[in-house]
Amino acid sequence: MSLPLLAAVEAGGTKFVCGVGTGPDDLHTTRFPTEDPATTLAAAKAFFAEQRATRGEISALGVGTFGPADIDPNSGKFGHILNTPKPGWKWTDLLGDLLSELGDIPAAFDTDVNAAAWGEMRWGAAQGLADFVYITVGTGIGGGAVSGGRLVHGTSHPEIGHLRIPRHETDRNFKGTCPFHADCLEGLAAGPALEKRWGQNPKSLAIDHPAWDLEARHLADALVNLSLTLAPQRFILGGGVMDQPQVFPLLRKHFLTRVAGYRETPQIEEFIVPPGLGSRAGVLGALALAADALEASPR
Repeated sequence: MSLPLLAAVEAGGTKFVCGVGTGPDDLHTTRFPTEDPATTLAAAKAFFAEQRATRGEISALGVGTFGPADIDPNSGKFGHILNTPKPGWKWTDLLGDLLSELGDIPAAFDTDVNAAAWGEMRWGAAQGLADFVYITVGTGIGGGAVSGGRLVHGTSHPEIGHLRIPRHETDRNFKGTCPFHADCLEGLAAGPALEKRWGQNPKSLAIDHPAWDLEARHLADALVNLSLTLAPQRFILGGGVMDQPQVFPLLRKHFLTRVAGYRETPQIEEFIVPPGLGSRAGVLGALALAADALEASPR
């Protein structure tokens, strides 16, 4: 008996990744820039129409999206993008638009970072763990937390990128780039903040540039706060900024300095790690959400 086909969407602020498959091994994907909603969703629906025509009907959909987003299934705005600063996307019915192509099938809708966390637990660096935090550091900063084997939601989803952290003494004059909070974690440490602070693309900064030590200090402050709040077994950090090989050693060093021996920390190289799924964490997490939605649906 063949396994059911699942659809997955990683709806990022800069790119969409759509996939169809029964699991990681046969997942066929496409990616394209995140433009205006009409253009972007038309591309996604065209991909799914092609997949249905060649591979058969799709049984469930999982979506991991940039936020803020309404992820409460009991809300009248479930599946919508909320008050996002991304031009044109505010109040977009992302889930409803995708289901207009796929039909009345089971669907899951969560944040892109929650989806990535779920994928890492299913197939990546969090296998066997019940308590961990996944953070992406790129164009923005976002995070998903798993506690007791379940994604943390509360009244909404975690907004780790908007944590308030202390300003370093050498960084008092930089105002930050967040349109809401200016100097929150994202406003100080996301890719656009690095570029604005130092006047060049972060990828062109030398390995020993002071930008990286300051970046690691900002991230360490956030991780210490999260560690003391959630007591995770592991932190997983992905995104373009974390692709710089010098960041992880600096981050681990500053984390240990800030903890100051107050809490016993696992082996630091195993406590603060990159994603096991690499750049596929988001779309594979959306696939895992689709599988869960199908399993939970009435037969």
